[in-house]
Amino acid sequence: MSFLLSKLSDKKGVDEVIKSTEDIILVLRFGREHDSTCLQLDDILAKCEAELSKMAKIYTVEIDSVPVYCRYFDITLIPATIFFFNGQHMKVDWGTPDHTKFIGSFCSKQDFIDVIETLYRGAMRGKVMVPSPLDPASIPKYDLLFKDI
Repeated sequence: MSFLLSKLSDKKGVDEVIKSTEDIILVLRFGREHDSTCLQLDDILAKCEAELSKMAKIYTVEIDSVPVYCRYFDITLIPATIFFFNGQHMKVDWGTPDHTKFIGSFCSKQDFIDVIETLYRGAMRGKVMVPSPLDPASIPKYDLLFKDI
């Protein structure tokens, strides 16, 4: 279903979309087009795109084409979904150590809709971090590993 979603193929395109999207949530799905979990997430995103058109714009980004953003957002697990509002990175308290992105696929279409609605309401009130509307059992758990350089 990723063919139904808009694609960004380079850093310049990602930069332009982040800067130019105003008054709606920008959803960037970082991953690989042929990964099974990415395909599952893309299916959910594609089904929601029309319903959320007044609140969100959804793009897919191939991680191999934008290594700068992969390093900047520390994308090591895919798919990673990142949210913006008026150029501001929006964060969600998922109950995990990382609030900057959602790792994995949403369990259902309604879960994704709930997240977008919560982000949109919070952004319209000037917040950059909102609490997760999802049941903690439906949020993938993972451990962060830190390396000393």
